[in-house]
Amino acid sequence: MATYCLTVARLQLALGHGVRRLHVSAAYRAKAKVAMSRFEPTSFVGYEKLQSNVDIVRKRLNRPLTLSEKIVYGHLDDPHNQDIDRGRTYLRLRPDRVAMQDATAQMAMLQFISSGLPRVAVPSTIHCDHLIEAQIGGEEDLARAKEVNQEVYNFLSSAGAKYGVGFWKPGSGIIHQIILENYAYPGVMLIGTDSHTPNGGGLGAICIGVGGADAVDVMAGIPWELKCPKVIGVKLTGSLSGWTSPKDVILKVAGILTVKGGTGAIVEYHGPGVDSISCTGMATICNMGAEIGATTSVFPYNHRMRTYLEKTGRGEIAVLADEYKDLLVPDEGCEYDQVIELNLDELKPHINGPFTPDLAHPVSEVGAVAEKNGWPLEVKVGLIGSCTNSSYEDMGRAASLAKQALDKGLKCKAQFTVTPGSEQIRATIERDGYSNILRAVGGVVLANACGPCIGQWDRRDVKKGEKNTIVTSFNRNFTARNDANPATHAFVTSPEIVTALAIAGSLSFNPEKDYLTASNGEKFKLEPPNGDELPARDFDPGQDTYQHPPPDGIKLKVDVSPQSNRLQLLEPFDRWSGNDLEDLRVLIKVKGKCTTDHISAAGPWLKFRGHLDNISNNMLIGAVNSENDAINKIKNYLTGDYGGVPDVARHYKANGISWVVVGDDNYGEGSSREHAALEPRHLGGRAIIVKSFARIHETNLKKQGVLPLTFSQPSDYDKIRPDDKISIRGLQTFSPGKPLTAVVKHSDGSEETLELNHSFNETQIDWFKAGSALNRMKELQH
Repeated sequence: MATYCLTVARLQLALGHGVRRLHVSAAYRAKAKVAMSRFEPTSFVGYEKLQSNVDIVRKRLNRPLTLSEKIVYGHLDDPHNQDIDRGRTYLRLRPDRVAMQDATAQMAMLQFISSGLPRVAVPSTIHCDHLIEAQIGGEEDLARAKEVNQEVYNFLSSAGAKYGVGFWKPGSGIIHQIILENYAYPGVMLIGTDSHTPNGGGLGAICIGVGGADAVDVMAGIPWELKCPKVIGVKLTGSLSGWTSPKDVILKVAGILTVKGGTGAIVEYHGPGVDSISCTGMATICNMGAEIGATTSVFPYNHRMRTYLEKTGRGEIAVLADEYKDLLVPDEGCEYDQVIELNLDELKPHINGPFTPDLAHPVSEVGAVAEKNGWPLEVKVGLIGSCTNSSYEDMGRAASLAKQALDKGLKCKAQFTVTPGSEQIRATIERDGYSNILRAVGGVVLANACGPCIGQWDRRDVKKGEKNTIVTSFNRNFTARNDANPATHAFVTSPEIVTALAIAGSLSFNPEKDYLTASNGEKFKLEPPNGDELPARDFDPGQDTYQHPPPDGIKLKVDVSPQSNRLQLLEPFDRWSGNDLEDLRVLIKVKGKCTTDHISAAGPWLKFRGHLDNISNNMLIGAVNSENDAINKIKNYLTGDYGGVPDVARHYKANGISWVVVGDDNYGEGSSREHAALEPRHLGGRAIIVKSFARIHETNLKKQGVLPLTFSQPSDYDKIRPDDKISIRGLQTFSPGKPLTAVVKHSDGSEETLELNHSFNETQIDWFKAGSALNRMKELQH
């Protein structure tokens, strides 16, 4: 009974021992008791403690606080003495919970095992959602995934049982939807090993995407560090209506801020327009905040959240949230570092892309832009769902359009896929008839998993290299992300616009104005979509897919075969030698956009996420080499031959040569995958020198003992040549705020000295000296 997951006992643990007992009906207690075995309690210390910390900080700062400041500062390890300066100081925080998806959980749990600790210190869960490939349909694809990934699932299940981590089995649903339905609530702080963890901000939570090493810190009970975020306010006025959806809010904001405009900041939505957006709609907006580089995004507590809590069995939380509502909204008169105003009455449906999620177009104009740029107008596939848009409301609005087409004798001209966000959503839309309508119009209902959104798609309708267009309700559309085809032009939009374009079959179709032709020749327009925010008959929880960890798993074993090609126990990285880094080779000078997809591709490589050596064979194979504009073709300066990036790196390492990567702006944009930091470290990389970093990737590099450095003068990027040797000086006096020096030796005998900035604090410098954050954790245990 997933809809009754928060019992009275669980609530007392969730909200602290000082919270008054709640009086609920005997019937509710009975239903809740059935559910309790599926859910471990969360450790949130309670609104009273949160209020106490906020009062301390407000008195110290002597100013009104934004909502995100209240929740973040309310989780400070030491609110009395913590230095707080937005954009400058590092905060030491105590998050309430950790969540890991199966692709990143493998490395996170391997690192936790290496720590030597017996059990996690905070409630944590693993969610099996990334390793299920879309091929035929939900049941068949899930069955195949269970067979193919049995070794990994067994490892995660047994590791979870041994170390006290809850395990959501394959088929449960996408991590962020499960969190929204069960674990997120107003005021909670959760970290997750996936960049779209901010989805939980739709329920008034501060949910932040991190790498696995950060998760290990929290699971180990160590205060977690975060650079004090700036706060971008987005004031919403007016109300959503017609074809405009919550997705259009973030598509518009992405167009304004670009893929790096939110870096180092929390995006906080406020204003009268908030109340016109459903709770799951707010989650959609927060989810895709990852695409602007934001630390996270959040909405203030309101009646839409209260209703969602009640519908998902957490009415007790709603009662307390009402009582502490002033704590869960921004203070009057609070100040933001930047303010964007959006009038929802004037907002039009948008579609962003191709190849980047911040290239925004009104749907009414994208056809003309596509013709001008030579983008294919025919829509080959429309895909709805994913962690971004797979709510009951999303599916209902898409089904309302499908029903209109069916009533006129039409089916989709494009292929059409549907991805439910969770087992609860799947079961409920099956019960209420949405799935049948979507199938009837031509849709294939896929497994409750990430699927095509993260490249888990066995696509066969076009050949690799064939230029084509797809439209999705996903969040990311980097080159080759969805289907491994660099010629696929992927556009992101709302589920309702995807459905309309799939029916029409053309990117130039504007559903607000254009007509379709019914089977009888009659011309008609689609009416604006409609769908219930939440099911009238409550949610159907579907199958029970949760494994609760035993009270004591110390005697359990977690086996990793030395012969496995998918799992590999970790060996500690080497400590810093105590000397400057001399004569580092430039492995590759990367040109242009370099996301974590370019650094450590997903898709077919997901199966190696638990085996560092094997997955390192994908390191930077998608990056563009500035020397020749080629992908995965660099010069080996020991042999004079050209080879793949990982091959050359391995050859350098075998010959005792360390190396650096030189990169452009916003390096490491995208996923939280720490493999993009682990792989360079494993293959002999010592530093990554770029114009600027994406937040999560910069932290991930620090955690693994790699130096993430930025050019003091961005134009110095142009001074680096592919055959240079670089020495990094100043490490013996390495300290916060003090730049390092790069001596660049050119092959013609000339030298240049460049200044390199860094954002290390004292704790992070200790990580570097120890060789990694994990090494440092072990040092502190002795």
